[in-house]
Amino acid sequence: MAHRSLANASRRSLLSTVLGTAFLAGACSSGKSAPETRFVLLDGSQTSTQALRGKVFLINFWATSCISCVAEMPKLVETHQRFHARGFETLAVAMSYDPPAYVVNFSQSRQLPFMVAIDNTGAVAKAWGDVRVTPTTYLVNKRGEIIKQYIGEPDFADLNRLIDQLLAAT
Repeated sequence: MAHRSLANASRRSLLSTVLGTAFLAGACSSGKSAPETRFVLLDGSQTSTQALRGKVFLINFWATSCISCVAEMPKLVETHQRFHARGFETLAVAMSYDPPAYVVNFSQSRQLPFMVAIDNTGAVAKAWGDVRVTPTTYLVNKRGEIIKQYIGEPDFADLNRLIDQLLAAT
């Protein structure tokens, strides 16, 4: 019986360590340069990380089939609207497996006020660290450096405070 109790304690400890590591990965600071990437937007136009340089921007990898992504979208809209007049940009990148018609329908039906791109080939997700989990979000400063990576929904109060600080920085 004592052996089973010890084994269970070891499993709980391992699980706690794994979950703790996953939680820490959820919002890590990077400071490394955002990868040079081109994005094809829903209207057929293009933008790039180079074109966004000099602005604080958010890149959000998502999918219409991702319940968490759909749930956080109104908060992304709110954040975008709160800071856009100060030069903040938001770019939602739909994953390669997301049917383009679903992405277009979602974007139009919810009147997303920010840029939406479709990563048809998966090259954009690959360039940004081989993103596979959605939602995954990156916050980039005016110098083009990744300040935070969020796996899962960000704490939007903290995110908004950080965006405000980055926009105020020269």
